[in-house]
Amino acid sequence: MNSKTALVTGASSGIGKATAERLATAGYKVYGTSRRKAPAGQGSFEMLPLDVTSDESVQAAVREVLRLEGRIDLLVNNAGFSVAPAGAEESSVEQARSIFDTNFFGIVRMTCAVVPHMRRQGGGRIINIGSVLGFLPMPYMALYAATKHALEGYSESLDHELRTRGIRVSIIEPAYTKTRFDANSLEPDSKLDEYREVRATLTRKMQQVVEAGDEPGVVADVVLKAASAARPKLRYTSGPLAGRLRLLRRFAPAAMVDAGIRKDLQLDTLTAPLPRASALAR
Repeated sequence: MNSKTALVTGASSGIGKATAERLATAGYKVYGTSRRKAPAGQGSFEMLPLDVTSDESVQAAVREVLRLEGRIDLLVNNAGFSVAPAGAEESSVEQARSIFDTNFFGIVRMTCAVVPHMRRQGGGRIINIGSVLGFLPMPYMALYAATKHALEGYSESLDHELRTRGIRVSIIEPAYTKTRFDANSLEPDSKLDEYREVRATLTRKMQQVVEAGDEPGVVADVVLKAASAARPKLRYTSGPLAGRLRLLRRFAPAAMVDAGIRKDLQLDTLTAPLPRASALAR
């Protein structure tokens, strides 16, 4: 591992930081990134400034790693942010573009910047941090779930394209993870009073389940497993809950999964009943 170089985006905290530390412990030379460069000499890996929404910033960070190490063997795409629970209609198209620009197009930018170098060196690994919301719906977090669904399709297609080049792509699917991810959640920019109670209730629920979730190190261990596997899989769940949800999605009847989601989130008790036709006629 001493000759292998890893680049981990969004490594200032949470899953990204835990992953960078775990890879460094395993022997990788690790470069983490964040939008604001951390002080030099902090921790077991180097930090570089990187804004995944900027083509210039992405190219500059990749060039710097190549200048220092001459190669990139592993790219871990972790940078991203969540959205606060809200109705889909409470976010503008501009806000939807912003979410996709980081959570999806940021990964596309990083991949396009790194793949040419991996091709020339004859191999490499790309690991994308996805979510169980890449294969399950999440009512009132529709845009976030959409970015993760897009990442699933992109990762699978990309893996087929690059296998013959010696490059493999994997996606990690955690469930709830105990991080400060929700601290940077984006609030909807077009709030409606009709969703006020739902927003408040689901926000409290999300805070509870995240606090009870897996430690970031659980995800980091799976990243290392995928990075070092002789025959890497396309998809890896992270933690017991994610594994159970993947099995349910694959084998349980769709109606059962649908009912379970609505029951778990108490959607039918949160949503106010529609007015009767007679009331509308008044």
